[in-house]
Amino acid sequence: MGGEFRYEIGQNAYIKLILHSLKHSSSAVNGVLLGRVSGDANSVVEISDSVPLFHSQIGLLPPLEIALLMIEEYYSRQGLSIVGYFHANERFDDFELGGVAKNIGDHIYKYFPQAALLLLDNKKLGALSKGKDRSPVMQLYTRDASRTWKFIGSDGSSQLALKEPSANVVLQDYISTGKAENITDFDDHLDDISKDWLNSGLFN
Repeated sequence: MGGEFRYEIGQNAYIKLILHSLKHSSSAVNGVLLGRVSGDANSVVEISDSVPLFHSQIGLLPPLEIALLMIEEYYSRQGLSIVGYFHANERFDDFELGGVAKNIGDHIYKYFPQAALLLLDNKKLGALSKGKDRSPVMQLYTRDASRTWKFIGSDGSSQLALKEPSANVVLQDYISTGKAENITDFDDHLDDISKDWLNSGLFN
């Protein structure tokens, strides 16, 4: 089913996920994608926001369930649903989609069969400063009834695109100015509930 759809990720949603992975560069991190289906014949999944989830013990079920409930409750009021999952591996050179990522992706797929699973491509991220690449620094995986997550190509075969063409330029600026240190994820929020998991002030 995933192969029939295109995925378009908004700049803020994209940048939040990358900054989260950079803040905790020695750990595996994850996040969820929020959006809706649009386009002709509902063929485009628009990813308009994202929520950084965890940077420690990311496979634990109870914190994940709490986070997903809170996220669903908040974003449903805005007409958005959880439409996918983002994962960054612990090791820079690890490009394998692990069991945790697949399991969480499977859970989201049950409720949203067009779900996207995005894996950080550290090689592309590292090369950003050397060129003018306008493609996301992420690998796209989708699945169908076969229960297998399929890699759609390192460039997403144009099925995954940045909504704003200048998003990578803005991302580089945020990286160089240390914005990653301002990211709050659900790990932080569960430790201290005064910390804003929505990251409302990040782009001010």
